[in-house]
Amino acid sequence: MTMPAVHANPGSAAARRMARARLLRTLLPALSLALVLIAIAWLNPRAISYFGFNLMLNLAIPIALATIAQMFVIASNELDLSIGTFVGFVACVTATWLRDEPLLGVAVLIGGILVYAALGALIHLRNLPSIVVTLGMSFVWQGLAILVLPKPGGKAPDWLLALVGFKPPFVPFPILAAVLIAVIVHFGLMRTSYGVILRGSGGNPAAIAKAGWSLLKIKMCLFALTGLFGVLSGMALIGITTSADANIGNGYTLLAVAGVILGGGEFVGGRVSPIGAVIGALTLALAASPLLTFMRIPPDWQVAANGAILIIVLAARALISRREG
Repeated sequence: MTMPAVHANPGSAAARRMARARLLRTLLPALSLALVLIAIAWLNPRAISYFGFNLMLNLAIPIALATIAQMFVIASNELDLSIGTFVGFVACVTATWLRDEPLLGVAVLIGGILVYAALGALIHLRNLPSIVVTLGMSFVWQGLAILVLPKPGGKAPDWLLALVGFKPPFVPFPILAAVLIAVIVHFGLMRTSYGVILRGSGGNPAAIAKAGWSLLKIKMCLFALTGLFGVLSGMALIGITTSADANIGNGYTLLAVAGVILGGGEFVGGRVSPIGAVIGALTLALAASPLLTFMRIPPDWQVAANGAILIIVLAARALISRREG
């Protein structure tokens, strides 16, 4: 009796190889964060503690919120060059009107979110490049911030100070807040039916429109979400710094873009990852100051360090994508 020959299926081997490459691509943001943490632990073991994480990740939450804000715009194949100055404007409003005249402060912040929604409508209806529109708005937000607070000062509302100063047991507040942000946004954008529609507007807008969804409303919704998380970022920033400056958020624009890309997002196709974006923001926050301080590198090299991390991760992603192909 002759046994049937068993032939290897080359397709299955290729599928397994592609699956491993996709898994590695998904884990890349977490690996980047792990490498930064390992470097910090090696340079200063005492930093890996409850107090150490509170100190190192002090500014990670506003960066993470700004990164999520940028992520919503990138999900629609757009780019927001005004998120940093908008965060600064929100910070100035929070440290002045929101404290002294709460109703006026809340109205202004809601107005800022509505302006973002209007920008989304303008970009969609007139088919304008978002880079140009948001670049122009960056000067508007900067000017408004200076009008609200001509010189550094103001003070955070007491309730905001108490919220940001909360110290839960066992887990540092920045880590707890980062997990909550990532989980909430991940569920809303990745696990709900409307979240699929929002992402689909960047991946395949023609199919979304053919299904009967309004691309105008989707664009307005995504930009409004950007404004909402920009407001949360500015408020969190003032809760940490306690006072404001019209230029306090200027660096957040590039940090937010870098955080989204570092977290696995792409400029086209609606491919974003809320969890990856938060991890990217944490990585940049740790690499920007604590790691360089422990390495005794001057603060002037912070931007260069963030750029180097981003280039390394993008190069690794390119190699993985080549394996997928």
